[in-house]
Amino acid sequence: MAELRFEQDLVRALLREQHPDLADLELRDVAGGWDNQQWRLGAELAVRLPRTERAPALLRTEQKWLPILAQRLPLPTPTPVRIGEPSALFEHTWTITRWVEGEPADYAPITCADAAETLAGFLKALHQQAPADAPANPTRGIPLAGMQDGFTRSLEVIADDASADVREIWEKAVAAPAWHGAPTWLHGDLHPANVVVQDGTLSGVIDFGEMCAGDPATDLSAAWVLLPAGTASRFFGTYEVADDATIARARGWAVLRAVGMISIGRNGRLGLLGGKPTWEPAGRAALERALAVN
Repeated sequence: MAELRFEQDLVRALLREQHPDLADLELRDVAGGWDNQQWRLGAELAVRLPRTERAPALLRTEQKWLPILAQRLPLPTPTPVRIGEPSALFEHTWTITRWVEGEPADYAPITCADAAETLAGFLKALHQQAPADAPANPTRGIPLAGMQDGFTRSLEVIADDASADVREIWEKAVAAPAWHGAPTWLHGDLHPANVVVQDGTLSGVIDFGEMCAGDPATDLSAAWVLLPAGTASRFFGTYEVADDATIARARGWAVLRAVGMISIGRNGRLGLLGGKPTWEPAGRAALERALAVN
């Protein structure tokens, strides 16, 4: 992951080999990234190279579906504009995308309450019925009971005095009626590192590699994971089509995401492999917001 890094010389060589018209643009390293390493290319583009075993498949998902979905989405997205194919220089696919301006929300949290309407509008546009050949995902858009083991493991990292309340939210979410509608398109991975912020508000959504079809509650967890305290009801009022069962499941996804972020952040604070220190405060803030809901 972050420990595996490619050099700019490789990126420049790949550009000269496959997209020579872009090869002389300025190339700058970009911090962050999990499955992919990223560089900014000129003023408007970015280059993403996969660096985990699963990353090439995630890029293929973005390459196939995001250009179609992005046409109806009301926020900037890193839409692929060129595709890099495997070659003697690099054995996997890679992508040139639109650059999305802003600071990741794990560094610059959303503070503007109006972001509730912005995010709701984005998800309302995204959450349309998906086609039969839309990708499925084993850990997104599924019934929460299938995530029980991951929830239990992650719960070990939070304070004992909060765990009872977290378990109560989780159990209510698992017991809530399942999604019976047609599978909708999902972003699948809405957490602070996958959205960007300008002037305190949501300005773009990035990293669509986990996009899939399923229960929209997975994405609706962002009402607590991303937005300022006290704005979840405003978000759901704008989204309009979430019933009580869907909101209960979304809140369950929110506590799952929050404790997972705390765990990854703690690993980063301790210097452990794959950890991201900025995720711990973001996860704790998300958990506090989810617990505060009456």
